[in-house]
Amino acid sequence: MRVKRKKHGAERLEACGNIVVKDLKAEGKTAKELFGNDNPIRIEIGCGKGDFIVGTAAKEPDVNFLAIERVSDVLVMAAEKIKESGLSNIRVCCIDAKELAEIFEEGSIDRIYLNFSDPWPKSKHYKRRLTYRSFLEIYKKILKDDGAIFFKTDNRGLFDFSLEEFEAFGMRMEKLTFDLHNSEYMEGNVMTEYERRFSGMGVPINRVEGYFR
Repeated sequence: MRVKRKKHGAERLEACGNIVVKDLKAEGKTAKELFGNDNPIRIEIGCGKGDFIVGTAAKEPDVNFLAIERVSDVLVMAAEKIKESGLSNIRVCCIDAKELAEIFEEGSIDRIYLNFSDPWPKSKHYKRRLTYRSFLEIYKKILKDDGAIFFKTDNRGLFDFSLEEFEAFGMRMEKLTFDLHNSEYMEGNVMTEYERRFSGMGVPINRVEGYFR
């Protein structure tokens, strides 16, 4: 999917100050280095416009949140929203999820959020899906023993594919639903901008938690 280039995107990111981690490998990988404390770190892969990360971080001030995007033009609006929120427990970085195991030590991440990831619907593109087994291998390395993947999507095809990948990887699945907004798991749910749009159209939202151990 082509992303529209944001006018003055680089300057706008620069204006967001220390919210933006320019080089995660160089600037540090521990909570102490990134946030100045030892609170647990949770990562959102693909943060969109930032609604979810801001809403979740506001509810959990004693947790650190790192939002990543592959494309800087996508990251701009999220960074600006985070800056406007005044929250100090969020950082953003423009990196590919494939790099996470090169940056973070094994067992150092508390949780990973995958919210409305690109479904890559063409069968030949299945390896690009963020729930494909090669990505799961990366997540397994960096997550703590009790760490988990929290996954939400409106795309039933991607969800079914993901459940198969989770099962093949030997993961334990909890709080699985094919209709989140009409389920017992809706309490405490923080919506993304996509989720708000799709649920408003009556599209069911799929949701699951995946644990490796």
